[in-house]
Amino acid sequence: MSGSPTETLRRVVTVDASLAGSRLDQALATLLPEFSRSRLQQWIEAGQVLVDETPRRCRDKVWGGESVRVQAELAASEDCQAQAIALDLVYEDAQLLVINKPAGLVVHPAAGNRDGTLQNALLHHAPSLATLPRAGIVHRLDKDTSGLLVVAKTLQAHKSLVEQLQARQVHREYRALVVGNLVAGGRVEAPIGRHPTQRTKMAVVPSGREAVTHFRVLAAFPGHALLAVELETGRTHQIRVHMAHIRHPLVGDRAYGARPRPPAACHPDLTAALQGFPRQALHAIRLGLVHPETGAQMHWEVPMAEDLEGLLKLFRQEVAGGADSA
Repeated sequence: MSGSPTETLRRVVTVDASLAGSRLDQALATLLPEFSRSRLQQWIEAGQVLVDETPRRCRDKVWGGESVRVQAELAASEDCQAQAIALDLVYEDAQLLVINKPAGLVVHPAAGNRDGTLQNALLHHAPSLATLPRAGIVHRLDKDTSGLLVVAKTLQAHKSLVEQLQARQVHREYRALVVGNLVAGGRVEAPIGRHPTQRTKMAVVPSGREAVTHFRVLAAFPGHALLAVELETGRTHQIRVHMAHIRHPLVGDRAYGARPRPPAACHPDLTAALQGFPRQALHAIRLGLVHPETGAQMHWEVPMAEDLEGLLKLFRQEVAGGADSA
């Protein structure tokens, strides 16, 4: 489309040794996850990606240590259409948007979810985001995870936020209701990669990427616990996979093995709520980062999602009732 606004992307990344033997487009998709693989392939084919200052093909292998330079024009994308979808805006300025995402809202269009996503909503709210990769979305929450998510509004902000995420300087804290009795916090360090047989799932696998999760117990309930969880890394489904790995899956997370387990002889309302809870009990409650333009430390916090708060209220009533009857 002639006259489309453009911005010039300039990035230099080094191929990690863990990507040795990968195709260039595959490696670049890992190194620059904010861009779709198809877009990266277009840039490679157009000669806008240089490996050690030499043009390469998508299928060419990399072996670790190569310097990859990307210089490409970011024209407005027509793949995702603007849609008038309400957004719960927590903060907005010229550089950033912070959103409280509801459960059920998909972040990016994909097979089966071509519209009605957060990306569609963002393009309606701020049409200039069309020139940015994924409309400025630099990290994601699963469809059924609620809570805080930051969006870049400029290329400067996008570069800064991506670098902060890669340097593990973005503070993300979650609330997770898990199955099982936990009395102390801990640290889970276990590599995460694609599940070997179920391609829609992730798993702890030896060939996976480094993943570190920290958690502490905020409240203990019969057969369950409320955790504060912080991410050191940001792998797909990381909290869900790690908690299932230590045999404390999230309540409502059918994908990773959390069948409803109501406490013995609990109130029927709690039993029904646990059996009917429709999603993983995970909420991104706090977010902290450095403002891309001012350098100021920024922090946001939102209340617990209503459905999860309702479930916790029933657990608290169950504990109080048990104490009263003792």
